[in-house]
Amino acid sequence: MERGGAAVADGRLRDAERAENFPVALRILPPRHRAVLRSVYDVVRTVDDVGDEGHLDPAERLAALADLDDDLDRVFAGAAPRTRVVAGLAPYVGLLPAAPFHDLVAANRVDQTVTDYATRDALIGYCRLSAVPIGRLVLAAFEVEPTAAVLTESDHLCTALQVIEHLQDVAEDRARGRVYLPADAREAAGVGEDDLDAPAAGPALRRLVLDECAAARGLLASGLPLLGRLHGWARLAVTGYAAGGAAAADAVERTGGDVLGRTARTRRRDVARHAARLGLRRWTPAATSDPTADTTRPGGPRP
Repeated sequence: MERGGAAVADGRLRDAERAENFPVALRILPPRHRAVLRSVYDVVRTVDDVGDEGHLDPAERLAALADLDDDLDRVFAGAAPRTRVVAGLAPYVGLLPAAPFHDLVAANRVDQTVTDYATRDALIGYCRLSAVPIGRLVLAAFEVEPTAAVLTESDHLCTALQVIEHLQDVAEDRARGRVYLPADAREAAGVGEDDLDAPAAGPALRRLVLDECAAARGLLASGLPLLGRLHGWARLAVTGYAAGGAAAADAVERTGGDVLGRTARTRRRDVARHAARLGLRRWTPAATSDPTADTTRPGGPRP
């Protein structure tokens, strides 16, 4: 029974991995890199599922998150963890830092009590717990030296990916009682909370979504010089993540901002197109233009 349950869990994790905007562990990566990235992804996905999925009430979710946090302490202390997914980190405790995993648990704790963000700064603060740790774990997986510039650009990249994903999921998040469009931006745009319950986005909401997407593209662009600091497999993997974010922004823009009435689905061909463009670019630390914008569209690239 336990073996069958583990197989089902593995199947769900791999299904979730395939549904991501970006390739979690590229097939062409060496097995050692694929293994560590998969172990990281499985813990991250499990933490998010505990915080989001199923029919647990907030108190039950908080208790389950506390158990996961304790299990992370055990594995990084060299003790035997209780959960199979956390046990998958055991071979990599000398490679990966513990703090980003604990931050991800903290982000899901926040989700149990905070359902709206007053300002963009408040939302970015949440992303420091929910998105920034992912980039830092990926850098550690490839043994990248965590210089200040590397961490700053990684943080910008990951925050942009998170914001763009929130824009894709406005309707889904609203159904869960959460709103990731900052309240001050909604007020300035003339978007009421009730507008998020409509079957299709009105003009004001569409404009707001496109404006937020353009801002996220700018944040993504500010992180792209990271690619010029990376080499080999690390550069290839992070290029794939950045390309996924750019393709997700394309998907939001294809809806015309109507993320209530239309699905902002990321297309794999767009990921490949952006990956090729980013891979061919000559990067310098001062590069700030946005090569992820589609210059073939009327009006040229977005800022």
